[in-house]
Amino acid sequence: MTRRYPGIVDLLSPVLAVAAALLVGGLAVLAIGENPFTVYAILLRGAFGSVDGVALVLFNACPLVFAGLAVAFAFRAGLFNIGGEGQLYIGSLACAVVALGLDGAPAVLAVPAAVAAAAGGGALWGALPGYLKARLGVHEVINTIMMNFIAIGLTSYLVVNVFRETGQMTPQTPRIAEAARLPRLAPALSAIGIPVPSANPLNASLLFALAAVLAAWFILYRTRLGYEIRAVGENPKAAEYAGINVRRVTVAAMAMSGAFAGLVATNEVLGFRYRFLDNFSGGIGFLGIAVALLGRNSPLGVLLAALLFGVLNTGALEIDVFTDVPRELILVIQAVTIVLVVVANEIVRRRRPRGLPSEGAGPPEVQ
Repeated sequence: MTRRYPGIVDLLSPVLAVAAALLVGGLAVLAIGENPFTVYAILLRGAFGSVDGVALVLFNACPLVFAGLAVAFAFRAGLFNIGGEGQLYIGSLACAVVALGLDGAPAVLAVPAAVAAAAGGGALWGALPGYLKARLGVHEVINTIMMNFIAIGLTSYLVVNVFRETGQMTPQTPRIAEAARLPRLAPALSAIGIPVPSANPLNASLLFALAAVLAAWFILYRTRLGYEIRAVGENPKAAEYAGINVRRVTVAAMAMSGAFAGLVATNEVLGFRYRFLDNFSGGIGFLGIAVALLGRNSPLGVLLAALLFGVLNTGALEIDVFTDVPRELILVIQAVTIVLVVVANEIVRRRRPRGLPSEGAGPPEVQ
C-alpha cells in the first residue's frame, strides 16, 4: 500500500489543481458580475456544442502536444528545456524552406522531407544547449532562454531579408507547394458521416501528434536510450557509476526534445498557414512547459493536458462574444492551474517515502 499511495496522489493532484483553478476563475467571474455556471456552460458549449467546436479543440491542442512533449522529454533526463519557442521557430523555418525548395516534387517526397526538416531544425537547436551543458556545464535554463532570443531574431532576419514573399510587406515566406501541404481532415470526416465544416482548420497534423505521443512513450519505456534517459533524470551520478554515458544522454535528450518542438511546424506550416510567418507562435513553446507540468511529464498526460488547454482556448472565444467576461480569464485559469500543480508536486515530493522513485512529476531543481 505504501508504494501505491504516491501514485494515487500523483494522479489526483493535477485534477484537483484544475478544479481549484476553475473555482478561482469562478470567483473572478462573480467579481465581474456574471454567473460562473453560465460562463462555464458557454465555454463548454463553444468546445463541445458542435462538431466544428470539437475539431477546433483538436486543432488547438496539436501544437501544444508537440511543445509539451518537448519539455516533458527533457524533464525525464533531469533537464529543464525552456528553449521550445526557439526550437519550434528554427524547425518551422527549416520546414518551410525545404517545402519551398521541393516545389514540383511529389507529395510522397515533399511531405516527409519537410517533416524531417522540421524535426531536424528543432533537434539541432536543442542539441546545441545540450552540448554546452554536457561539455562545459552551462546550465540549460540559461542557454535555452538565450537561444530563444537568437532563434527568434535569426528567423525574423531571414524571413524579412532572404525568404520574404515578393511584393509583400508582411514578413512571411511564399506559400509552399500543394504537394507539401498536409490535407485538412474535414472532407475525410464528412465522408464518414462526421459533418465538419470545410473551413475548419483541423488537419493531418493530428495524426503526427498522436504518433509523437506513441513515439515518446516507446522511446522512454521500451528502448535502452529511454532507460538511460530516465536513469540520468533520477540520479546522474548513480547512472554514471552504472556505466551510462551521461554526457551523451544529455545531448541526445535535448536533441530529441528539440525535435518534438520542431514538429509544431507540421500544424502551423504544413497544415494551416502553408508558409512561415514571422512571430507566428504566440508563446506555444512556453505553454509547452505548462502542458508538461500538468501532464506530469507523461506522454499520455501531455496529450490530456493539451486537450484541456485546447478546450479552454476554443471556449474562450465564446466567452468573449456572449458574456462580459474577457477571454483573458482563460489565461488566469491556466496560470493558476500551473501554480497549483507545481505546489502539489512539491508537497508530494516532500511527503514521498525515501527510496521511492518519482515519475518525473516536476522540473529538476535549478542549481
